[in-house]
Amino acid sequence: MRNLLISLAITTGLASSPATAATISIACSALGIEYELCKSGAEAWAKETGNEVQFVSTPNSATDRLALYLQIMAAQSPDIDVFQIDVVWPGLLASHLIDLNAYLPPGLKEQQFPAVIENDTVNGKLVAMPWFIDAGLLYYRKDLLDRYGARVPERWSDLEATAKRVRDAERKAGNTRLWGFVFQARAYEGLTVNALEWIASNGGGTIIDADGKVTVNNPKAIAAIDQAASWIGTIAPEGVLTYTEEESRGVFQTGDAVFMRNWPYAWALANAPDSPVKGKVGIAPLPRGGADDKHVAALGGQELAVSKYSAHPKVSADLVLYLTSAVEQKRRAVEGSFNPTIKSLYKDPDILKANPYMGPFAEVFANTLARPSRIAGNKYNRVSAEFYNAVHATLAGNGNAATNLAALEKKLNRLSHNGRW
Repeated sequence: MRNLLISLAITTGLASSPATAATISIACSALGIEYELCKSGAEAWAKETGNEVQFVSTPNSATDRLALYLQIMAAQSPDIDVFQIDVVWPGLLASHLIDLNAYLPPGLKEQQFPAVIENDTVNGKLVAMPWFIDAGLLYYRKDLLDRYGARVPERWSDLEATAKRVRDAERKAGNTRLWGFVFQARAYEGLTVNALEWIASNGGGTIIDADGKVTVNNPKAIAAIDQAASWIGTIAPEGVLTYTEEESRGVFQTGDAVFMRNWPYAWALANAPDSPVKGKVGIAPLPRGGADDKHVAALGGQELAVSKYSAHPKVSADLVLYLTSAVEQKRRAVEGSFNPTIKSLYKDPDILKANPYMGPFAEVFANTLARPSRIAGNKYNRVSAEFYNAVHATLAGNGNAATNLAALEKKLNRLSHNGRW
């Protein structure tokens, strides 16, 4: 294991490092600017503290990266001190991570969006620190809504009506490729977050509640999934059943959809110089069901965690706190458009100058919904797969939501031994 990781690592040494300096290895995402910002931030910490940092290469695929992490942790290897982890992994990896509560200064947790801290807390232990946050957003064509005197939809029923009206009028005018709404409906994790947003924003709760009880089979959840199924072939193309984030963005960015559900990353791409919809796009919170319901967005993002097998847990925790600090999160927002997890930064003038669209994100991030990965732990992947397969079947016309969610409830109860995860 040691030889494998060393062959993948780049070491940054410091000429003036004291003899007692620790060498801390960190596994960052290898994707483009994400890796570069991690590297420059960790190197700045090393220069400031007199320690050394070592960067461990990881696969681009989140699935492959998780498999690597699990292999290393199962071996109780000290080869990686700090792990960059996905927001749905704390419950799965918690037994291999230290409790960061002991290293936090007073008041630091209170600066964060509450849903992220809750997500990263497993059995009372803060097993990861939020690094950057994502949440589902509604993208819309400002020019098309203005052309037809339509408002940004507050409710899902408003979205349906506006999407149909604009699509029908545009098609009559010759824009035959236009659809009303695109989203992520392939049978994969992306459908889990979309479906959770539909259910929760209609007052239907989540898949599993905080006590471990399977709650997904309820009248409001059933109505929400059936409503989404009615979009297929009407306001959404049948091909949406195969769409991930990028297929959705491709349709919207080429000008072929009025509305799109996607993550914040799509904003910069939609407004790139070569984008056909540059300057024509707006963003808003995802719709809600009724007057008494809330706007809900699924929580996404990345965290930093310290291995329980690290030879230098205190120094590793110091690196994590440095990289997730307000100063570093501001730098990453300005240079890389990464969304901060610290609430006050959404009023920072430098961040808003670099990313004018970030201002409204604070409201969205304040109402995020975490997936039940913390409760389900190492069974989360199976929970999610059963859920998105049941929803996908409904969207595809293979049974209705009442039948498919009832069957899902039975499967999840068996998987959890009736709520004992």
